[in-house]
Amino acid sequence: MRWNGQELGTANADALPGLEHLSGLVRSVTTPEFAGMTFHEVLARSALNHVPQTSAMPFAWTVNPYRGCSHACAYCLSPDTMVLAADGRHRPIGSLMPGDEIIGTVREGRYRRYVRTRVLARWSTRKPAYRVTLADGTELIASGDHRFLTQRGWKHVTGAMCGTDQRPYLTTNDRLLGFGHVPASPDEVSEPFRRGYLTGVIDGTAVKSVADLRVVSIEPLGTTIDMVDITTGTGDFLANGVISHNCFARGTHEYLDLDAGHDFDSQIVVKVNVADVLRRELSRGSWQHEHVALGTNTDPYQRAEGRYRLMPGIISALTDSGTPFSILTKGTLLRRDLPLLQDAASSVDVSLAMSIAVFDEALQHSIEPGTPTAHARLDTVRAATDAGFAVTVFLMPILPHLTDTIPAIDDALRRIRDAGARRVIFGALHLRPGVKPWFQQWLAREHPELVSSYRALYPGAAVQAPKAYRAWLAKRVRPLVRRYGLDGRLEEEQPRFGPSRPGPVIRTGRPPAADAATRLF
Repeated sequence: MRWNGQELGTANADALPGLEHLSGLVRSVTTPEFAGMTFHEVLARSALNHVPQTSAMPFAWTVNPYRGCSHACAYCLSPDTMVLAADGRHRPIGSLMPGDEIIGTVREGRYRRYVRTRVLARWSTRKPAYRVTLADGTELIASGDHRFLTQRGWKHVTGAMCGTDQRPYLTTNDRLLGFGHVPASPDEVSEPFRRGYLTGVIDGTAVKSVADLRVVSIEPLGTTIDMVDITTGTGDFLANGVISHNCFARGTHEYLDLDAGHDFDSQIVVKVNVADVLRRELSRGSWQHEHVALGTNTDPYQRAEGRYRLMPGIISALTDSGTPFSILTKGTLLRRDLPLLQDAASSVDVSLAMSIAVFDEALQHSIEPGTPTAHARLDTVRAATDAGFAVTVFLMPILPHLTDTIPAIDDALRRIRDAGARRVIFGALHLRPGVKPWFQQWLAREHPELVSSYRALYPGAAVQAPKAYRAWLAKRVRPLVRRYGLDGRLEEEQPRFGPSRPGPVIRTGRPPAADAATRLF
């Protein structure tokens, strides 16, 4: 579904730059509960999506009430944060626009170097503010979700050692990377200062500094302020003289003429009339009551569903027409509709599956920021099981060298069994073309020691792990699946879903941010 033909009214300024005048763009809505996100409400002309006959998917019909995913997070800075431009000047981040040339960094072997890059996207939000003060006097005003590069890797402004907020976070004496304090305004930048950066920093100088960039304090400002963030070609930029992370990009939203960056997580298309359209389509005499799969593209129980409540109408339309259906989700909001699903199951075949890829909390928060924890999803599995459903869990994707060890797999399967699931579907990481660049950026940032191994496993345009690795993984997982009695009908990497077979593989949710809520398969 493209924008064209989806017009409800006139678009407003909440849309991304460049989208305001598209004839098909309808009302854009922002709300405090979803800071940093814009919901574009559209009138869909159709609800049922027919899968091309050339597709490997063994189901013919899908319904996707949303485009984009609100599972992810935003990472933002104060609008007056100074960003190093490619001409050696410092510009407020609030003044930057897509296409502007700035300075980012790239990692080459053991070293990180400054390089030219461009702003790919820009967006605004409102978030609680924190002040990070460095020993050289540098001050950074950012959201708690924002990340800066330290000598020990990327760290969020705030976080916790355990629990749902567990993630790497700044503490006093952490040392940030960059060159440190910048002039208070562009007018204070002298010509020699700019020439120094043009001949040094901009020409590929290695990242190093004599400035004292130790964190001396991190304090909440006790207020919510306007903030701005950008997506760049390198995935980072220089904010007040230190290396700052931006939201990673994934090429999954381009079908809607949105960019391949932060849009997927922040620009959510909502088919507000999807239930009515679906009911009309299902009432046609030509409808053969074939199985309909929900969750084949974006998660139907993403956070936006809490606001729009589209799924009850979809479930009722399918049930009233006598159409069997399946739902695959990682959203705990499924529990809200369990009574409705129980009623539906008395009339048609209903299958439920939960996607849980990562059980280590720190890794899950890093690769799927903004999504429910494994514990919360397992609680949902238990609730659905107690409601009488034989729930399938998708242990996918299994990440080479990260989640494919026997202890990790054994722990995951034990917890899945204890939650009452009937069976497990497993499979290795599948890097679709739109996802592969994002995942490679995430890996280089969080696990640079694994970059060469992944290049060997997924060379060039390869999207699947080698057959030998997948066979090795199956030999490792299958005995454990049988041990825990989760082989009701053991299948590996089968993207199927229906009354008697497991469901289609969907993308996992970001990277808040990016990340990364990550969509990997």
